[in-house]
Amino acid sequence: MIHVEGIGKRYRLGKSIRHDTLRDAIMHRARFGRRRQNPIDRQAEEHFWALKDISFDVTEGEAVGIIGRNGSGKSTLLKILSRITPPTEGVIRLRGRVASLLEVGTGFHPELSGRENIYLNGAILGMRCQEINAKFDEIIAFAEIDKFLDTPVKRYSSGMYVRLAFAVAAHLEPQILLVDEVLAVGDAEFQKKCLGKIGEVAKSGRTVLFVSHNMAAVQSLTSRAVLLSDGHLVEWGRTENVVSTYLQRASEYVSTRRMKSNDPEFSVSRFEFDADAFKPGFNAPFRFDISFELDRDFHSINIVIEIINSIGSRLITSRGAINLIPGGKSHLSLQISDHHLPPGDYSVTLAIGRNRRMLVYEENVLLFEVSSEGVSEPLLMPQIEARDRLGAFIPMKVST
Repeated sequence: MIHVEGIGKRYRLGKSIRHDTLRDAIMHRARFGRRRQNPIDRQAEEHFWALKDISFDVTEGEAVGIIGRNGSGKSTLLKILSRITPPTEGVIRLRGRVASLLEVGTGFHPELSGRENIYLNGAILGMRCQEINAKFDEIIAFAEIDKFLDTPVKRYSSGMYVRLAFAVAAHLEPQILLVDEVLAVGDAEFQKKCLGKIGEVAKSGRTVLFVSHNMAAVQSLTSRAVLLSDGHLVEWGRTENVVSTYLQRASEYVSTRRMKSNDPEFSVSRFEFDADAFKPGFNAPFRFDISFELDRDFHSINIVIEIINSIGSRLITSRGAINLIPGGKSHLSLQISDHHLPPGDYSVTLAIGRNRRMLVYEENVLLFEVSSEGVSEPLLMPQIEARDRLGAFIPMKVST
């Protein structure tokens, strides 16, 4: 059972003074004395509320999703629930043993081996040695690190780290499991395996709080969801309703953004993804359409299009040069090939430059989803396998 009432978390902005020793504190006092605080000092002590007035209840055995844009306070909330950081205000009541998977290798000692860290994490969770022994083989089989079991975890790759960390957290039978977006570190097959395990944990009657940008996973694993925005609770209720609100707000965020140009004579009036031209699969080309409004001819324009997943990994970076864009209203179609986008949601960044000068740079200028059938809009950005791909950028005919 989880009870959250009026939770708030405040951080201090600006430079803070830390005294690690008594000598440091005395030296600082001797140097500055009791001077009155000036406006600069007051500005340095401005505060920022990462969370404010968050309240909800999670019943025993319930799976709850926590969603929201980056910076909305999702990870801060899980850190408070995990007792990693205390709240500035409010009350939290937790009933049951809590296991959290917030960052890669959280709770691991880098000098200890994988085997030793399994027992260390079990002890932290309050488990007896007999209980850990009963689950040991399952953990190793799930993590697939048997060859490196007695190797210090500081030598593990990030993928090995997260496999072992998740296996320990999921198999040591906590009453409450808190999972952040660390699963994005793993490959697509392991992510699917983890989501299946989270589903098993939820169905076994244990409480799960699941933070993710993957709306399909949130809808399939959770019955209720929390939507956060700028540290505030926007909606709390049935998952399908909360996800619908999230998608609508994200669509409005993208549609209301205006592209700014650093040159008053150069502007982009339209940038669209041609969903009808997309066919799922490897090497399937797809097209972007750009419309310009120019006061004069522009020569030697460089265009970069990046397709990015929810954790900020650039899956495709395509570059190309246009010799001439005539003055007036012009339309340009750009085709990208040599790629493989698995089903998932993506964002697009557009950059246009000329003579080493950036004319336009816009992140999240488009959001789109790739499914097994094709493309639909508007969408958000869930976790998918992070891979680097250099797309072939083929400019098509410029029309006026």
